[in-house]
Amino acid sequence: MLDDVDLLVCGAGPVGCVVAERAATVLGWKVLVVDRRPHVAGNCHDSHAANGVLVHNYGPHYFRTDDEQLLRYLSRFADFVPANYEVRSQVRGELYPFPINLTTLERFFGRSLDTASAERLLAERRLPIANPTNSEEYVLSRVGRELYEAFYLNYTLKQWGVHPRALDPQVCGRVPVRLDRDARYVGHRFQVMPNGGFTKLFVRMLNHRNVRTLLNCDFSEVRTLIRPRRATVYCGPIDAYFDNRLGQLPYRSLRFDFVSHETEWRQPCVQINYPNDYGYTRSVEIKHVTGQRHPETVVSYETPTAEGEPFYPVPRRESAALYARYRELAEAETARNRVYFCGRLAQYRYFNTDEVIQEALACFQTIRRRCAAAPPASSPALPAA
Repeated sequence: MLDDVDLLVCGAGPVGCVVAERAATVLGWKVLVVDRRPHVAGNCHDSHAANGVLVHNYGPHYFRTDDEQLLRYLSRFADFVPANYEVRSQVRGELYPFPINLTTLERFFGRSLDTASAERLLAERRLPIANPTNSEEYVLSRVGRELYEAFYLNYTLKQWGVHPRALDPQVCGRVPVRLDRDARYVGHRFQVMPNGGFTKLFVRMLNHRNVRTLLNCDFSEVRTLIRPRRATVYCGPIDAYFDNRLGQLPYRSLRFDFVSHETEWRQPCVQINYPNDYGYTRSVEIKHVTGQRHPETVVSYETPTAEGEPFYPVPRRESAALYARYRELAEAETARNRVYFCGRLAQYRYFNTDEVIQEALACFQTIRRRCAAAPPASSPALPAA
């Protein structure tokens, strides 16, 4: 019944599933999860293509973490298999390890290098920018103009639709530069994937007697009908929650093209970046990391777009300033109506998969602490039909 809800959750992605599971399991609350999509797991959703290959429908989600406790929690709902997240970038017709490492530098500059000589080479090419104020300055201050123009400039232009000098430093600053031969995309202690996929994991999270899930249901359809006794967790775009009253926050979207191949493997690694070629930014053969064995494969091609499903908050000063104004509204809404805003869209911030789950766990602890000190709200009678 719609009048028997302790916690209302908008969004069946990682945040919504984690908060719902914790509230149901730890507190015994009655939880209702709604999502306008026809599936759970949010952008982590994966499914089987026509040929039976498991694909990530909204782009690759590489699970990595240094937090053993987090992995232990998720292991209640799935077994995990090792994953090798190796990315290469196609530059001048060749595939280079990316992020840039010692092998990348050797092949790009055509000379043998060790850690010390590679550091000297980069020192000669870096631009003396002590306090970078944008992504272009940040990369130039780390690797110089040749590598910037070969690996970063055009990829960033395609991905964000604006010049790197218009983006905050952390956009390109998230990508390391290594002076060793580690070819992995990240260096985290645990680099794994849920066996059977993310969707299977999150379905199991929601498989609790205290949790009900309504798919194909927009939050706007229920927000005036349901007054949860304890709290609401909202995971959608923060500007949409407030009817864009301060203006729309900018987002980047993606188009995915999936191509099946009657061969076991198509690429040498899970991801290839194309900074200077084609309209798409990368091709992904996710089978490299899912642990699936299959005689055929599927490669997805990602093309960034200005319109469509919101994927990436645009990290610019203007958007940060607008979000700060929405955050003030959100804080007032939390204080007044116990609505908690959590997730990439609700917090207008890029999160990796492990990071957003940590945010969800922290959000749950906040709700648990605050609600323990406050009496539950009474549920109003539903309007007559």
